[in-house]
Amino acid sequence: MTPDRERLAERLRKLGEREGLALEGERWKRLGEYVALLFQWNERMNLTALDGGGRGLRRLVIEPLLAAGHVPPGAATMLDVGSGGGSPAIPMKIGRPEPRLRMVESRARKAAFLRHAVRELALSGVEVENCRYEALAERPGMRDSQDVITVRGVRVDDAVDGLRGLLKPEGRVLMFRAAGRSGSEAGAKGAAAGETRVPLGETGSELVVVRKARLQ
Repeated sequence: MTPDRERLAERLRKLGEREGLALEGERWKRLGEYVALLFQWNERMNLTALDGGGRGLRRLVIEPLLAAGHVPPGAATMLDVGSGGGSPAIPMKIGRPEPRLRMVESRARKAAFLRHAVRELALSGVEVENCRYEALAERPGMRDSQDVITVRGVRVDDAVDGLRGLLKPEGRVLMFRAAGRSGSEAGAKGAAAGETRVPLGETGSELVVVRKARLQ
């Protein structure tokens, strides 16, 4: 059963305020609508683990909003690899709408959900690519094109060459690392080279920020 969107928005707002997040009411409303869409589509297909509890909502929405604060000022382009059910990309876009967002998802049904969510939430400056990121990296004009690449649930150790080629010279990768996972499991290769690790609220998860120069 899909929870009421307004109640979801209010619950997300309260969770966000505990983490020091201050967003306009309209943005909390859109975030509630996004979570409601996840509940609806989860009844037909397994988009993401979603129980509606506080921990799940923090992971899906609050952690991406906190991470959005690490998108550099003036960033124009953002690429999300393996977008799945749309987190972290969609909450980050709602929190930081300025960069153009491209979500890359190889599974057709999940890509269909992402396109539906973009329409329903009236998100502008968003594209959905139903392909593997390696194919995207080979397209003309994609090399050195992205200010920020976000990654959750993809082994970065296996993707370093492709990610490095997509980033602008001063670009950075934002990697979401689950609580209790080792650096190797999370693919946090850049963190071992002295890159920034940022706690993401009460869940114990962290964000690993890696600049292009460190992706060696």
